[in-house]
Amino acid sequence: MVVDDDDDDFFVPQDIDNTPAARCRRGEHDLILDEQIGIKCKYCSAVLLEIEDILPPFYTPPSGRRDKKDFGESYSRIFDQIQFQDATGNPSSLSIHAGETVWDLIHDTKSKLYPHQREGFEFMWKNIAGDIFIEKLKRPLSDDGNGCIISHAPGTGKTRLTIVFLQAFMNQYPMCRPVIIAPRGMLLTWEDEFRKWNVDIPFHNLNKLELSADENAISAKIIGQVGCRGRSRDYIRFVKVTSWLTSSSILGVSYPLFEKLAGDRQQKGQHDQIRKYLLNSPGLLVLDEGHTPRSDQSLTWKALTSVATSRRIMLSGTPFQNNIEELYNTLCLVHPKFADRIDEIHPSCKRGRPRINKDRGKRGTLTKFIGETTDDRLMKLRTMIDPFVHVHKGTILQESLPGLRDSLVFLRPSELQKALLEIASKAKSFFQEVCWVSLISIHPSLVAEEEMFSAYKSEIERTESTIDAGVKTKFVTKLIWLADALGERVLVFSEFLDPLVFIKQQLQSQFSWNEGREVLYMDGKLDQNQRQYSIRSFNDESSEAKVLLASQKACSEGINLVGASRVVLLDTAWNPSVERQAISRAYRLGQKKVVHVYRLITSGTVEVQKYASQAQKDRISQLIFSPTDGPTCHSEASKIVSEDKVFEALVDDKSLSPIFEKIIHQPKAFDMIDTFDFTDLKL
Repeated sequence: MVVDDDDDDFFVPQDIDNTPAARCRRGEHDLILDEQIGIKCKYCSAVLLEIEDILPPFYTPPSGRRDKKDFGESYSRIFDQIQFQDATGNPSSLSIHAGETVWDLIHDTKSKLYPHQREGFEFMWKNIAGDIFIEKLKRPLSDDGNGCIISHAPGTGKTRLTIVFLQAFMNQYPMCRPVIIAPRGMLLTWEDEFRKWNVDIPFHNLNKLELSADENAISAKIIGQVGCRGRSRDYIRFVKVTSWLTSSSILGVSYPLFEKLAGDRQQKGQHDQIRKYLLNSPGLLVLDEGHTPRSDQSLTWKALTSVATSRRIMLSGTPFQNNIEELYNTLCLVHPKFADRIDEIHPSCKRGRPRINKDRGKRGTLTKFIGETTDDRLMKLRTMIDPFVHVHKGTILQESLPGLRDSLVFLRPSELQKALLEIASKAKSFFQEVCWVSLISIHPSLVAEEEMFSAYKSEIERTESTIDAGVKTKFVTKLIWLADALGERVLVFSEFLDPLVFIKQQLQSQFSWNEGREVLYMDGKLDQNQRQYSIRSFNDESSEAKVLLASQKACSEGINLVGASRVVLLDTAWNPSVERQAISRAYRLGQKKVVHVYRLITSGTVEVQKYASQAQKDRISQLIFSPTDGPTCHSEASKIVSEDKVFEALVDDKSLSPIFEKIIHQPKAFDMIDTFDFTDLKL
């Protein structure tokens, strides 16, 4: 059993030409110090810095050699001597006329945004800077700026909205030094979006092990000061951070790398300086998929709370994940003053206890307060957060896209699967049972190596090349075949890697398809540039791609997979936002077809309980975060799409019809709670 892991900090491009000549053409020179000429490329001899412009080295050890410690000392000296303008610095010198608003900072952009994006743009300005009228923004940014949450449904253009805001904000405050922190796989997407919208703001990707042309210019100056060059990770980090500090630019970094560099575990030496600047220099923090660091015990959450600026923008289509405690942590991360609002509920939290216990008391009060789960109490919380949370649940998708049809498909397991599921129910731990149930429900061979099922080993082995032995694999392969006949592409998600690998092998064997052409595969270990190539290929109508098999961790947030018109969720998650994010890879702005979603659930198993838990959490989330002025995107989808010919063909197929036990179209959270009778689930 393999669960996807996506924790690598760095990625090195592998699908692009990295020969010296190609790197030089891209401005990625390999620099050396020529004492007669200056800083030049060792391959093409381009001179980036003349010798007369090079300062003497700060420090030369007696031996004439420089070790890692020496580099650290030199970096620190450079950091100490760089004159940095305060990130709250003076506004730009643009001439301002009375009555002008922040929209005048980005001419001809307002008309290109959707209404909810325009509202979100002004909402950001009011929370981050206090107003939308430029004449009131002439003074430097105050230290008491607030944070806000942009809770727009996945696929409704949060990245585009944020880029527009950053353009305007940096026109007004050029040296505000924004930092975008995102899941690792999203950083290249941000780069693509900046290029797509022709944004002329340098973006320094701290997770990249290569220097851009802009960064090479800074590198040349550093070489002149340090006396020689390096290609280590520390050197590249140093160049990127220095580039960000000394120019009007944006720094991008993944959550794990930010924690490594800015958290309490960081190493000594030059990291001390990097930590100092990561915590104290940003004038604006953008947290993409900001619900990611939601545990107050995580090192990432602790590192983020140490960032000095209170100007924080959290982007999340699903801020409520699992429980009220996580929601409290999320709210306090983006708006630290929120904790003080809890005093309004229970004054005993105010004084008389150490800070950490005080905070726990406030969190406990909120949890108890919401735990009673009356609608009135949930609405009171909604009122408390309304000033700093902007909600759009996706009505723009209903208005702009062909439609969405969501189907809950209950499948009957085969006799062998039933026997294995019975054994799985006797697992020593509930976690182990849940994992085994997920795998067995997909295909029996996925537990072939588990000692617990040794009594059925020979029967399991006989099914390894028989895709019909698993009800879910049988459903998926037939669906892919029928969808391909109509020229449609299928996106298949799973929490586990083994089922995806198994299905990939079966498609290659049965249909003579090839990986990388008809069959695309994506997990957390895939090189980031190869990942971007797969995404582009899947969305390219002229490519031969037919199916993308993807792990939820690698692909469930932030990326665009509108090439798919059918989405299959192989297993069920406890957290409803995981599935909502997965669906939104295809059902998002830019989609040209009706999107059909199939949530596969094995009857009589813990998967039913998991979905019921989703329904309860979804209900809480809707009460807290749904707008008051309209329905959610999913609630009206059934009015748009009424049929699915491919699914009807599956149900009518005599070889498949016995596996279907129950089918629910357009399931709604409020209805599902009564359906499954799980009204007492605790959050």
